[in-house]
Amino acid sequence: MSESPAPVPSVSTPAPPVLAEVVRSGFVEGRHRGSLVLLGADGSVELALGDVNAPVFPRSSNKPMQAAGVLRAGLDLSGERLALAAASHSGEVFHRDLVHKMLGEHGLTPEQLQCPPDLPLDAEERETYLAAGAVRDRVTMNCSGKHTAMLAVCALRGWPLESYLDPGHPLQRLIHTVVEEAAGEPVAAVGTDGCGAPLTAISLTGLARAYRSFVLAEPGSPERRVADAMRAHPEYVAGTRRPDTWLMREIPGALSKMGAEAVQAVALPDGRALAFKIDDGSPRSLGPVLARALTLLDIDSPVLPRIAHTPLHGGSREVGEVRAVF
Repeated sequence: MSESPAPVPSVSTPAPPVLAEVVRSGFVEGRHRGSLVLLGADGSVELALGDVNAPVFPRSSNKPMQAAGVLRAGLDLSGERLALAAASHSGEVFHRDLVHKMLGEHGLTPEQLQCPPDLPLDAEERETYLAAGAVRDRVTMNCSGKHTAMLAVCALRGWPLESYLDPGHPLQRLIHTVVEEAAGEPVAAVGTDGCGAPLTAISLTGLARAYRSFVLAEPGSPERRVADAMRAHPEYVAGTRRPDTWLMREIPGALSKMGAEAVQAVALPDGRALAFKIDDGSPRSLGPVLARALTLLDIDSPVLPRIAHTPLHGGSREVGEVRAVF
């Protein structure tokens, strides 16, 4: 009789802590778990909830590092163009117009973009867009500014355009290095983002360190140029109805960028920083968790209640909210 294989031991890991509750009519109907790290002005960890040293995919929170890589490669961008290179834009008219303009300035066409065709990220803009009879388009996709900048620097350097998203492409290898330097740790894994670009995994602590390094970088350096452009033109980083825009407009010197699957990173001009990820990827908990984290970093601003406000509706009235619980 053949011997049965030994059972594979199960490894149990503790569940991440609850960062937000979903409260309807006074009843807690759901919870959002996640991990969060706060850094003090000196870079030390002031608060760690969950496993803040495990690698995560920061998704679009990596975009400032990708934009810095484009600058290091030699593309001279500034102002709104550089902010758009680091953007998850809402697909508003001014976003789409600038993408078209940047493509033309570098002898490129929308057909060369390898991000997928999409609708505007912003819900109000999406309704207007569809009502006008428009369809999914690569320029409308929220990552089109980043892809335009990547294509432009490849055209400038004579690097292959068709393979600009290959992890082995010279540009992507350079961006990989920028991420590791900014985070102060090696990239743990490389995947593919929703837009098709390579995606590097780092820890939440490394992500917070990266944002801190950008706001503290020497003026004129690629990292500081990206941070300064994003903070000067936040509507190009996000949109007119987005929390990243509100935060960078209302809190002087703040650098803020969200990522898909409920990732957020922020740095303040004195070096305080935060990063978190909601485990289930739900974006509805981002605002309450972000506002609470900023409060714990001693930020007191009228914009925080606006960012935190995440109502639940019953019919046409508010009957509850998503609230932070840490």
